Amino acid sequence: MLPVLSVDGLSASYRKNKVLDDVVFDVSPGTMTSIVGPNGAGKSTLLKTILELHPRLAGKISFFGSSYQKVKSRIGYVPQRGSVDWDFPTNALDVVLMGLYGKIGWLKWPKRSHREKAMEALAEMGMADYASRQISQLSGGQQQRVFLARALVMDADLYFLDEPLAGVDAATERAIMATLNLLKSRGRTVLVVHHDLQTVEDYFDHVLLLNRTVIAHGPTEKTFTESNIYRTYGGTLRWKGAKSG
Repeated sequence: MLPVLSVDGLSASYRKNKVLDDVVFDVSPGTMTSIVGPNGAGKSTLLKTILELHPRLAGKISFFGSSYQKVKSRIGYVPQRGSVDWDFPTNALDVVLMGLYGKIGWLKWPKRSHREKAMEALAEMGMADYASRQISQLSGGQQQRVFLARALVMDADLYFLDEPLAGVDAATERAIMATLNLLKSRGRTVLVVHHDLQTVEDYFDHVLLLNRTVIAHGPTEKTFTESNIYRTYGGTLRWKGAKSG
């Protein structure tokens, strides 16, 4: 089966410091993959480089056997909440409508059908009552739900999320994971930068262990082992949650 994402020999740097080196992996359709690794391992840079938000030094990337520019309408992205200017004067509904600009057109006004679709996505995330609320007035968990609604409204085939569960309350975490599982049940593919190793086995069917390069990648039950985690974190992590092997 053709991978939905294929990364071959990817390298990238920040200020002449290489943060990704010869990254190689394929992602099968309909999977939900956790990307884990220590701070500075290049997890966020990996997503940004794949999505052409950060330049790459070397390597090839293909989506559904094609280039990003040809299929970007099939790809959804939720960035880290800390990287967003939440003081920008816009409300929750307008943020979600941004996910439809590819279909609306940048110089055209949204139609009623577009607004209805955006409201449905907000409702799915439990945020319909906050549609007219300025995003700066929302809590961190509410902001994250709005951004996930924006990704949902795109009706993409492949989703990238950069630490969507970081700093959110338990109810929001459950709502986000329920939504991601719903996407997976519909045959969508999801990649998530994740920080909590305790929940990897519960939340994800695949895991990619990253520390500048891919240490291990595959089904969680076979790949998320103590030895692979030790190799990824260099012995700096004291945690006994993974399987031995």
